[in-house]
Amino acid sequence: MTEYARVRLKKGKEKRILLGHPWVYCTDIEVLRGPADPGDIVLLENHRGKPLALGYYNPNSVIAVRVLTQNPKERIDRDFFLHRIRQALELRLKLFREETTNAFRVVFAEADLLPGLIVDRFASLLVVQFLTLGMERRKGDIVEALEALLHPGGIYERSDVEVRKKEGLEECAGWILPGMNPEVIIKENGLAFFVDVARGQKTGYFLDQRENRLSLRRYVQGARVLDCFSYTGGFAIHAAAFGAREVLGLDISESAVALARENACLNRLEDRVRFEVADVFEALRELLRKGERFDLVILDPPAFVKGKEALEGALRGYKDINLLAMKLLVPSGILVTCSCSYHLSEELFLEVLQKASQDAGRRLQILERRGQAQDHPVLVGYPESRYLKCFILRVL
Repeated sequence: MTEYARVRLKKGKEKRILLGHPWVYCTDIEVLRGPADPGDIVLLENHRGKPLALGYYNPNSVIAVRVLTQNPKERIDRDFFLHRIRQALELRLKLFREETTNAFRVVFAEADLLPGLIVDRFASLLVVQFLTLGMERRKGDIVEALEALLHPGGIYERSDVEVRKKEGLEECAGWILPGMNPEVIIKENGLAFFVDVARGQKTGYFLDQRENRLSLRRYVQGARVLDCFSYTGGFAIHAAAFGAREVLGLDISESAVALARENACLNRLEDRVRFEVADVFEALRELLRKGERFDLVILDPPAFVKGKEALEGALRGYKDINLLAMKLLVPSGILVTCSCSYHLSEELFLEVLQKASQDAGRRLQILERRGQAQDHPVLVGYPESRYLKCFILRVL
């Protein structure tokens, strides 16, 4: 058994770890026994010295240890990462048929027992994010495992995220394994989409909404649809493909709107779906002023809540945008409303929606409570892995 430095927890702090949570905060630690550099593997033990788990250590982060395995005797080497990534990939290969969907999240960080690592597949390309020092130091082993298991046409890194600064890391992006082109066409639910893995938001495309986009099929036949924060057109193009008579997509990003228009043409739907560059809040007020009405409105805003301290202001934003959407709906219209903010719980989100409906003079019926796609699994014991909330509501 490899000798590791030992991180001893304060009394009672092991309970969350034993229940499956992978984070040890610096305030949970009683003492570090032995030398450990940032990023090293350490042995986690309870206050009596009983071994609990292995994880990687970063004394410069609020999260001082991230657990990799609850087996203290397991070896953390290339084969460890090969096994974990293979385990994650097996689930995705069961979920998706290549003929209809060839883009999915291969590794969802802590939820796939690989904290700090994101891997997305877009057709022949892989996009990776190394969000923590512990994963950054094991980049070579991880890339080798990905090449062996997926044989990608290229691997592009999108570690250009602020969270790396909390780990003492610089942001970085670029080819790890050079590919032909960072722009690729993917298939999702039988539709085609351009994805720019180098310049798109996050890793290039929001894979977590795949099943929610598919759920539109039940509601959009013959409908006039408004898609707010439409990005590159995922919801809007699904709506048009599923039979909506007219779709309007709004987004503040000119580059996203340009790509959305290309995606409409790619699917031969440009006659029924159009996209406009607009500030969504201002555009909705203008649509109301003009007396416009829609059969179905989609709200998929960026995270208004980046942390607990921003929650109060974000609640006002969520209420305002949903209030405007409800006012734009015809009687018994459908509202598809989402929040990707972990700090906004489903219960609090529903409370916001109820207050918005009261101000709008409307009543709500919940038709569906939805979440993130199946390639973004929720790990029991780690509630932070359940972040996406989606309600499909009938607005009376």
